Amino acid sequence: MQVLLVTSADDLECTPGFQRKVLHIHQPAEFIEDQPVLNLTFSDCKGNEKLHYEVSSPHFKVNSDGTLVALRNITAVGRTLFVHARTPHAEDMAELVIVGGKDIQGSLQDIFKFARTSPVPRQKRSIVVSPILIPENQRQPFPRDVGKVVDSDRPEGSKFRLTGKGVDQDPKGTFRINENTGSVSVTRTLDRETIATYQLFVETTDASGKTLEGPVPLEVIVIDQNDNRPIFREGPYIGHVMEGSPTGTTVMRMTAFDADDPATDNALLRYNIRQQTPDKPSPNMFYIDPEKGDIVTVVSPALLDRETLENPKYELIIEAQDMAGLDVGLTGTATATIVIDDKNDHSPKFTKKEFQATVEEGAVGVIVNLTVEDKDDPTTGAWRAAYTIINGNPGQSFEIHTNPQTNEGMLSVVKPLDYEISAFHTLLIKVENEDPLVPDVSYGPSSTATVHITVLDVNEGPVFYPDPMMVTKQENISVGSVLLTVNATDPDSLQHQTIRYSVYKDPAGWLSINPINGTVDTTAVLDRESPFVHNSVYTALFLAIDSGNPPATGTGTLLITLEDINDNAPVIYPTVAEVCDDARNLSVVILGASDKDLHPNTDPFKFEIHKQTVPDKVWKISKINNTHALVSLLQNLNKANYNLPIMVTDSGKPPMTNITDLRVQVCSCKNSKVDCNGAGALHLSLSLLLFSLLSLL
Repeated sequence: MQVLLVTSADDLECTPGFQRKVLHIHQPAEFIEDQPVLNLTFSDCKGNEKLHYEVSSPHFKVNSDGTLVALRNITAVGRTLFVHARTPHAEDMAELVIVGGKDIQGSLQDIFKFARTSPVPRQKRSIVVSPILIPENQRQPFPRDVGKVVDSDRPEGSKFRLTGKGVDQDPKGTFRINENTGSVSVTRTLDRETIATYQLFVETTDASGKTLEGPVPLEVIVIDQNDNRPIFREGPYIGHVMEGSPTGTTVMRMTAFDADDPATDNALLRYNIRQQTPDKPSPNMFYIDPEKGDIVTVVSPALLDRETLENPKYELIIEAQDMAGLDVGLTGTATATIVIDDKNDHSPKFTKKEFQATVEEGAVGVIVNLTVEDKDDPTTGAWRAAYTIINGNPGQSFEIHTNPQTNEGMLSVVKPLDYEISAFHTLLIKVENEDPLVPDVSYGPSSTATVHITVLDVNEGPVFYPDPMMVTKQENISVGSVLLTVNATDPDSLQHQTIRYSVYKDPAGWLSINPINGTVDTTAVLDRESPFVHNSVYTALFLAIDSGNPPATGTGTLLITLEDINDNAPVIYPTVAEVCDDARNLSVVILGASDKDLHPNTDPFKFEIHKQTVPDKVWKISKINNTHALVSLLQNLNKANYNLPIMVTDSGKPPMTNITDLRVQVCSCKNSKVDCNGAGALHLSLSLLLFSLLSLL
């Protein structure tokens, strides 16, 4: 039994397709335009209505009578050509083998590995088949026959069976075989970019489905059509090139993708520049390598000057075309943006050699803006200016900074100027870029400028010396005492002005000043204990007013340190106490004393009971420390209110004494209730009060 895949129409019945599917052509020295190469015979068994041929090479065509002719004179076309014939009822593929031809890019022979020899003799019960070639993107009607399996020795009742991907595996039902005739058909349009080949298997079976022979592999190859445009997938495409770059400098690379078969001309791309914007100074500033996609400069370095270009940014429309760039190829485009980067080939220059400025003495701030010109890119350090004062600023009274928006140099006075010392100043200033200049460019005379500054005289206020003024006096000195004579001078030494004095702030109203000579004397008693005195220091402010027009004023501060004298008697606290009439603890109260004066005019204090009005042996006062004493009873007293005169004396020389009545309430204390007859009785036990006071001491 022998099973073969039929490749010719030699059977008794009509088989649609080419009568010969493999033909040979001897490679001539040159294929001549419009001269016949060979004749092809195709039949769809229904009259060949609307017959259409397609050739795998764009350099050939097939006339309606089946004659293959060249479209132009050509020497090399590869080793193989394929001719596709199609009518509404059938289509087929014929292979033209060029004997003596040489491989070129896009030869379909490498894809299909087409067997060009007759089937190899096989051993008994082996099946030999050849691949089926089907173009992608076929149109209706379907199904359509694409090949036929013939078994001349097939037993009666046996059947053909087809299996594999595209039959009983996904995508299922794409191919099928007539189990009786062996015709293989396709049921739908194929897409090579989805599946390029199908590996099927053919076998013969008996009526019960048992395999008689096979399976034998049957390869279905989907022939690529140029149905995918090149696309640029990696944008945006932005390249940079430095101005003045040599001719031939590579800027960037543009590569496109074509989903068609990369082994064919369908995916063989060529690149070109369709448009350049702007087109100045040359419409061809750049060139793109047609095969690699590298964009390079083609103009001289002098033309690639950013400062003279209309726009330092170019946009190129790049086109990629398949079919090796032939007119029949599909195209895709993308935009390439090329930026001409700046280099520091221009030094900054002052707009003039000399600048003028005026400033009032004593003022600070910006006095003049120095302007420069620089042709480089304002967004780079090649344009940004840095200013330096190189002469005329020994006292560091001036500083200069760059305005980041305008690039101007802002010259400022940072230390007030004095007209009486110098009325004029001259500065020498240089300007440089943040970035270094290129080697063949240097800073010239225009990168330095002179600034002439005139200081204007103003009426300055008189100045007290020293300030603050300090004096130490004893408190309570007599009214009219002279404290000091203030001294103020006028900085405007050239104006010969007079100065008058006045009191500006005198919180306690203790002072006056002679308006002519500045003598300060007292108008009231100075009291160290006054609330206007802080830490024994009294502060007053005075004015010095010159005779200018308008007059100017200066302020001086006087600090008076007051020495303490013993002019305040001590006082006791508390002045009210209570005790129970039956108390076992006869302690009454702990007294404290305070004095507004300073040491040694304060403690230790001496506590005494004024004997003249109180009988002896009833009250007792005992010293606890320098500032406190304990008052106690020598015996219980009846319920009543008692006034006990307490005399306290400080340690001053001479000492001062104060007598204060201590009011003692003797109360009835029963069942934890204190009854003092409503005479301001305290509701806190005397024992607890004494304990708390002793603890504090």
